[in-house]
Amino acid sequence: MPDPNTAALQFLLTRRSRPAKMLSAPVPDRAALEPILTAAARSPDHGKLEPWRFIVIEKPALDRLAVLARDRAGAAGLDPDRVEKAAAQYADADLVVAVVAGPQPSDKVPEIEQILSAGAVCLAMLNAALASGWGASWLSGWASQDRGFVETGLGLAPHEFIAGMIHIGTERMAPPDRPRPDLDRITTWLSE
Repeated sequence: MPDPNTAALQFLLTRRSRPAKMLSAPVPDRAALEPILTAAARSPDHGKLEPWRFIVIEKPALDRLAVLARDRAGAAGLDPDRVEKAAAQYADADLVVAVVAGPQPSDKVPEIEQILSAGAVCLAMLNAALASGWGASWLSGWASQDRGFVETGLGLAPHEFIAGMIHIGTERMAPPDRPRPDLDRITTWLSE
């Protein structure tokens, strides 16, 4: 019989992301953020390729990115609401960690496994932030997928992309729970 980690399982069964717009300062300092980053870096990584990296984005850089997002969205001809939403994701944030996916050439590890590893890093970082007592949210959005934005604003190489923007801060209020998937509808049991 396995020896369960009841506290960890209870956390996973009740975890809830916090909407980014409900997060504010204070945010974790470097010492508080390092265990969160360390936990995320322990995600499954077939072949030990580390096909991801982190960019910690603090307030002054977030303000700069908000201007860039507004400029890029306006140049792309997006409607004004999308332009402001793209900019607000950065302007209203106090700390964001960009998880950058960068699949590596490999004969043994398919690119899709490396991309899924980057997604696992995002979830691990989100859960580690929540387990550390911070509020956290995993976002992407239009700007994080715009090549001009990510290359100019974040210095991404042509083969890299944003797997997720993890917003971390202090939650101003607890969000209500939301409906969860119906396990009977989404689960198939194969016994033969």
